[in-house]
Amino acid sequence: MSAVSREPSELSLLWKLALPLALAQAGQAVMGVVDTAVLGRLSAAAQAGAGLGNSLSFTCTFFGMGVMLALDPLVSQAIGAGDLTRARTHYWQGVWLALLTSVVVMVPVALIPFTLEPFGVAPTVAEGAREYMWWRLPGVAGVLLFVTARSYLTGTGRVAITFWAMVVANVANLGFDVAFVFGFGPIPALGVKGAAIATVLCTWLQLGILFFGFGKAPTGTQRRFDRVEVLRALRLGAPIGLHFIAESGLFSLTGMLSGRLGETAAAAHQVALNWASITFCVASGIGAAASTRVGWAIGRGDSPSARRAGLTAFGSVVVFMALASLVFLAFPRTMAGLMSTDPGVMDTVIALFVVVAVFQISDGVQAVGAGALRGTGDTTFTFWANMVGHWLIGLPVAYLLGVRGPYGVVGLWWGLSAGLTVVALALVVRFNRTTRGHIARLG
Repeated sequence: MSAVSREPSELSLLWKLALPLALAQAGQAVMGVVDTAVLGRLSAAAQAGAGLGNSLSFTCTFFGMGVMLALDPLVSQAIGAGDLTRARTHYWQGVWLALLTSVVVMVPVALIPFTLEPFGVAPTVAEGAREYMWWRLPGVAGVLLFVTARSYLTGTGRVAITFWAMVVANVANLGFDVAFVFGFGPIPALGVKGAAIATVLCTWLQLGILFFGFGKAPTGTQRRFDRVEVLRALRLGAPIGLHFIAESGLFSLTGMLSGRLGETAAAAHQVALNWASITFCVASGIGAAASTRVGWAIGRGDSPSARRAGLTAFGSVVVFMALASLVFLAFPRTMAGLMSTDPGVMDTVIALFVVVAVFQISDGVQAVGAGALRGTGDTTFTFWANMVGHWLIGLPVAYLLGVRGPYGVVGLWWGLSAGLTVVALALVVRFNRTTRGHIARLG
């Protein structure tokens, strides 16, 4: 057998990175699922309020998370070029950027709760969302610092620690949720605020665990604030953050519109969103692996390998999301029942799962497309694709079917599906064109 035939395939190398990242990303979504499921045992109003608060908080924080993903191409391309010191320096400048960005993100998280009732959200739902969002404020910086550390570790190929951090955080979150929501021993029953407190504690816990994977810093690492480097990362990361806002903002707006349709519609929206978030996070993990594999190849000047890594990731996510679609169609009542005991909520969730099953492949492809393009340093196109797909196409369809039309929350989700499909097609075309020739490394 030749030496060439013994080399691992691109598929195996991709999944060596993607599997721990996908499981870790899914674990992040599971924390939200647990919060929603625990509060579903309290009341539909608590479930809907916390779900809306979580969605809105996540939308704001999502912008900051996107900004921090500037480290993906910076670190991976530096590693591909063999410059370990440069990669660690990028991490430290990312820390400074995360702290500054967290201050910006906390402003809308604090202010949005005042707009819910004027927007038309039911008072009981608005009250729960407001309480949840304000108690989540101490966790904003922790989330952005976690993404910064995770991006650095992913770029260096140390992904196992990310998975284990998420395992520990999820186990802790379940215990904290039950204790703080319903009360345990000297801990009083805190309801919605208890779920928020549990999430904040687990956010900082998982960040602390990641530090065990760093190792000793290379000689020459610059830890001091460098305005030029921070601004450079911001210019690369801001379009990613805006892309995240464009996508998650539409989902949050859909949540607010569903809140106007009543507690049942709002609770069903949150249940379906939490389940869809799990499969999306797996796709996002594959996209993160694609970003790293593409970045490594570009860093060493191997553009054909960068293209091969991206195309392999696209194929992988299509297979996974197709299987996920079958699960949503095969076990809708069982999955709905794990999140709610309200018959009305369960019936609406089952109807929403049909839409979720339809857009699984589009959702996965656009997640991988964003990651693969990010690895090349192309972050602006993804933002504009999301603006056009979600806001110029998805939102009008959602409004016509769900608000003006007779389909309610199910119609809103058909609008989401339309937007995701447009974005997915645009990103596949862009990656194909970008990787046909030589791809220059970031400066």
